[in-house]
Amino acid sequence: MISNRTLGMVSLAICLSAAVLEAAEQPDFSGAWTTFRGSIGAGAFNAPQGAPVLTEAAEAARNDFLSLTDGTNHGAGNSCVGSGMPASVLGSGGYPMEIIQRPEQVFVIYEAHSEFRRFLIGTEAEDPDSFFPERNGYSTAYWEGDRLIVETTRLKTQVDSRYPHSNEATVREVYYLGEPLEDGTRVLVNELTMTDSAWLKEPFSIVKRWQELPGYHVLTYECSEPKWLDEMEGLYEEAGLEMVQE
Repeated sequence: MISNRTLGMVSLAICLSAAVLEAAEQPDFSGAWTTFRGSIGAGAFNAPQGAPVLTEAAEAARNDFLSLTDGTNHGAGNSCVGSGMPASVLGSGGYPMEIIQRPEQVFVIYEAHSEFRRFLIGTEAEDPDSFFPERNGYSTAYWEGDRLIVETTRLKTQVDSRYPHSNEATVREVYYLGEPLEDGTRVLVNELTMTDSAWLKEPFSIVKRWQELPGYHVLTYECSEPKWLDEMEGLYEEAGLEMVQE
């Protein structure tokens, strides 16, 4: 007769084996990535082609914004404001991103505007409704085999984006490793779908690809300092003083 202790040890072994197998299926996305171009070198500047189909209310809000900003230097980027989702992941001006992966979270740093996102996994994730809305929202994630599913809510309404959306928008992303380049360079794929019943006539789906940049780490992106130095230079000139700060 099998003892309870033996049954317990067998159950534990089965659970450990399942956990090891599950972990083995999960790829490590850690590293630096640049927009896919299919060859060695820096990535392309452009974001993937495609645009959301907006409702009349969204079109009106977007047109109001464009009527004020078209042909001017007014813009989120010029004011050192980050892109926000989904533009931060789809575009980022062609700048690289770096991923730091841990079992309980995935941390993504976009070099452009030093934007970052955190995908919280499992028990690390909290109730999104307990967080203030942000341009990049609040993201939770889980694994389905070798694919990381990321769901983002708590987004702010944005008219200053290539991908306008209301604060009711949600974004679902599916990350996985695609076919590598001929030289073995890894390729990361993101199948993204944004849903917004208030501003989109239909879900907006698009695919983004990156290729790995071995040995690279994202660099400091300082947007506001040059503007501050220009302001200081004007003050020094007006006062007839020599500016020594660099």
